[in-house]
Amino acid sequence: MIELVCASANPDKVAEMAEVLAGHAVLLPRPEGVGDVAEDADDLTGNARLKAQAVCQFAGAAALADDTGLEVDALGGAPGVHSARYAGPDAVYADNLARLMADMQAVPPPQRTARFRSVVMVCFPDGSELAAEGVVEGVITVEPRGTGGFGYDPVFAPAEGGGRTFAEMGAAAKNSLSHRARALRALLELLRDR
Repeated sequence: MIELVCASANPDKVAEMAEVLAGHAVLLPRPEGVGDVAEDADDLTGNARLKAQAVCQFAGAAALADDTGLEVDALGGAPGVHSARYAGPDAVYADNLARLMADMQAVPPPQRTARFRSVVMVCFPDGSELAAEGVVEGVITVEPRGTGGFGYDPVFAPAEGGGRTFAEMGAAAKNSLSHRARALRALLELLRDR
């Protein structure tokens, strides 16, 4: 099995990635001392590349990064690449969720369509890279529901989720259809062919 150094500093993402990759790849912890990586690219691919390259160079080993955005049609695709900082540079999950709910307050249910998009990337010490994308379509609920998951999970109901939000699903159900899981499974195919 290939070993990948995790570039993410978000423990919730790391846990989800490790679960999806279990049995296929070994996810090594993000090295201490890497420091924060500025995620200032214009798109998810660019941000994933910035993180993976920084950790690859620091660790001298293949590094895996992801960047994920929630794209809400009624908001012109926002928060998109700014999803983690939607309510400001120091925002936490609750802040971002509150801003999204405020921005969506006047949007009727038929117009609350959205999608989660994840880009995962592995950068290798030889300068090569592999990237894959995963997307899941759904809607933004009128109110948060559920206690599982993280981030925007309480307000995102995937089209294939039987009306449940990601926060109302267990980890196994979420990982069977989530954007990040789809991206990681596509990446594993690319790694097998490498």
